[in-house]
Amino acid sequence: MQTHTYTRNATLVGRAKRVVPGGVYGHQSAARLPDGFPQFFARGEGSRVWDVDGNEYIDYMCAFGPIVLGHRHEAVERAVDEQRRAGACFNGPTEYWVHLAELLVEITPHADWAWFAKNGTDATTFAVMLARAHTGKKQLLRARGAYHGSAPWCTPRSAGVTPEDQANQIFYTYNDLDSVRQAVAQAGDDLAAIIVSPFRHDAWFDQEEVDPAFARGVRELCDETGAVLILDDVRAGFRIDLGGSWVPIGVAPDVSAYSKAIANGYPLAAVVGREELRAAAEEVFMTGSFWFAGAEMAAAVATIQTLRATNAIAHMKRIGQMLRDGLDAQARAHGLRIRQTGPVQIPFLTFVCDQHFERSFTFSSEAAKRGVYLHPWHNWFLSAAHTEEDVAATLEITDIAFQVVRQVHGEG
Repeated sequence: MQTHTYTRNATLVGRAKRVVPGGVYGHQSAARLPDGFPQFFARGEGSRVWDVDGNEYIDYMCAFGPIVLGHRHEAVERAVDEQRRAGACFNGPTEYWVHLAELLVEITPHADWAWFAKNGTDATTFAVMLARAHTGKKQLLRARGAYHGSAPWCTPRSAGVTPEDQANQIFYTYNDLDSVRQAVAQAGDDLAAIIVSPFRHDAWFDQEEVDPAFARGVRELCDETGAVLILDDVRAGFRIDLGGSWVPIGVAPDVSAYSKAIANGYPLAAVVGREELRAAAEEVFMTGSFWFAGAEMAAAVATIQTLRATNAIAHMKRIGQMLRDGLDAQARAHGLRIRQTGPVQIPFLTFVCDQHFERSFTFSSEAAKRGVYLHPWHNWFLSAAHTEEDVAATLEITDIAFQVVRQVHGEG
């Protein structure tokens, strides 16, 4: 099997570094990835992407989550094209803005209103400001190591951030209700909110599905204290349940933050919340010149309508389970021990006894060189465009990748 080459990609990396500090930055930087991962892409179609050198990949990152229906989904692209022909950015929103808000309120059991921005950090930041405005209190509880965006209050990097930027926060351990109780006690009478992810999906760590008893306990603590329960559904939203990622366990937050998959790759974020938080939502000031743009709203309406009218989420679960079962069988056949964690439609694979991720780097690199894009230290994403044929083709390549892992690193 011929492996990929990356001549044009290398040229663009060099050009970028001359005019952009460090080149491509943030979570989409390939600088921390092994050989075989391109930095620059040219196009996508369905479950596939092509880099600037023309190399094709079965895409299991889906732009780090936004692509939920598949690249260039027909209904989404048609809605976007129609709105763009009419104009995309005006002195106010288009009708799609109201339509989308009505749609989110309709499909979300705990939602009475909706608010829109451009990315997940906008959404989580607004949710925290909303909670503080509603309660008149300052302290925010969040899980240790959890990622809620890149604003100064939550960025995982310290450069340019002052202690004051991250003041009034107390940390707990995910799925450990006693640690939340301790944090609540520490906050005393100044507790504004508890922010929590639907499941633990920290980079570089095995994922951890939520314990329903933990979720219920956090809900009860918020009810007892008057704190606002914020569900950061930016990463998981629209892949687990259309009404919110905690709907299957029967726990409703007060506020949910969405982005990524809401518009199938078009930049949009949303916050939805309960009626009693409406007044505070009216008072908090956050805005942007592009936050009302019509094409992205049209994309979101088409995305949600398609998810609602089809079995897309069930399909992603079925295809994800096929992939998980196939990888498990292959690893055992090669004498390798792996862990696959998280929901099958938002999966992650690590190797046992691989503290420094050498095996993960080898595995993902060998897969990428042959046309399967899997990330070594960040969770993956399935889309509705992935098929049984994609899984079969993927497993042909991952079988080779596992073989190389065993040759380079040995059994175990």
